[in-house]
Amino acid sequence: MSTTTKKRVPFRWVALGIAVVALLLAGVVSYYASANPDGLEYVAGKTGFLDRASEHGAADGPLAGYGTKGVDDARLSGGLAGVIGTVVVLVVAGGLVLLVRRRPTDSSDEA
Repeated sequence: MSTTTKKRVPFRWVALGIAVVALLLAGVVSYYASANPDGLEYVAGKTGFLDRASEHGAADGPLAGYGTKGVDDARLSGGLAGVIGTVVVLVVAGGLVLLVRRRPTDSSDEA
């Protein structure tokens, strides 16, 4: 009778795998994304108030309009914006995990 033990995968490898998949989705899959407007723009166009929309404060930002400012190729611009956004989200999420993770308590601290 043989017993098999499950080998634990280090969290670092899991996190790296998640990051790689997220970056591939953001950079590659966005290349094939629809050119049709998103849901809000679609409804605004159907109901007739799209022409009354005003620009928001970040309209001139480097990643405004689902693209990257200064990159002329629309697909490359969208993919690059997706990768940059994904990296920002992963860094913020990783920072939050580091801040709120449980640390082992020292038994000498207990009274």
